[in-house]
Amino acid sequence: MHRTQATLLFLAFAFAYFLSTLIRAITATLSPTLVAELGLQSHELGLLAGAYFLGFASTQLPLGTWLDRYGPKRVEVAFLAIAVAGSAFFSMADGFAALWLARMLSGVGVSACLMAALTGYRRWYAPQNQLRASSWMLMVGAMGMVASTLPVQWMLPSVGWRALFMGLAVLLGCAALLLWFVVPGWTSNEADKAPPADAEPAGYAQVWRHPYFRKLAPLGFVTYGGMVAMQTLWAAPWMVKVAGHSPQEAATGLFWINVAMLVAYLVW
Repeated sequence: MHRTQATLLFLAFAFAYFLSTLIRAITATLSPTLVAELGLQSHELGLLAGAYFLGFASTQLPLGTWLDRYGPKRVEVAFLAIAVAGSAFFSMADGFAALWLARMLSGVGVSACLMAALTGYRRWYAPQNQLRASSWMLMVGAMGMVASTLPVQWMLPSVGWRALFMGLAVLLGCAALLLWFVVPGWTSNEADKAPPADAEPAGYAQVWRHPYFRKLAPLGFVTYGGMVAMQTLWAAPWMVKVAGHSPQEAATGLFWINVAMLVAYLVW
């Protein structure tokens, strides 16, 4: 692949992934505003954050098959259309149930943003460039988390959270269009590498029974799951309700948490 084309390909995938991590973490910054405006309780905030990950997780098992069969372009563009609907619906929601459904749709919609990119890199990039591209995708994701903190807090007084989510819906639509025009189609040779539609599924039970997976799963569940829970929701309410900080100070704290992660990925 030509260097210019490879760069455009990376930027298209990176833009979508940047938006996906911004949307993932934005509820942490918005939690004081949602509590004040809609009267949400702590358990509702938790369920609201969980709705995103419920939608995100529900697609992961079939996603790999879809990416192999239909290619990153078609799969991610289709998923981003759901993300556009989720963000637009969130901007119009007036109660917990509507917010919950919108967050779940958003989780489904952005669930392919990283794996679609890695699938494309595996096919279109030279082997020596794949690890670098993957590492830079993590950097871009960390930038999205940073953008969900102080920049969002600065925009809230003048824009409001509803217009902010409508703007995110527009940006997600732009990301889908960019991917459609920049990402190559899945050629017949590439599609042939995927299992046929009527083939028996390989079976995830084989993975779940593997000793290596059983050793890693608790580590990922507790360590990474705990980090994501704190980073994307509970850090800000704790700083406001327990430590007595203002929403602005809580957003600043989240900003530096995410900058620390950004620096860690940069060093990596």
